[in-house]
Amino acid sequence: MPQQFQQTQHEEQQSGGEDQVLASGAAQQQEDFDVLDSVLDDIESTLETSAEDYVSSFVQKGGE
Repeated sequence: MPQQFQQTQHEEQQSGGEDQVLASGAAQQQEDFDVLDSVLDDIESTLETSAEDYVSSFVQKGGE
């Protein structure tokens, strides 16, 4: 019986560790999403204010 109890405790500890890893991964994923969303917002605001200037910077002039 004591061996079975020790095994159960060990399994619970492993399960708790997995939960922490999953929570940590989810937090990192949310942080990455927030950073990406911020970059996309910056791009969107730039295009809203000066889309014509942005596009014209890519247009070749005089066959260049």
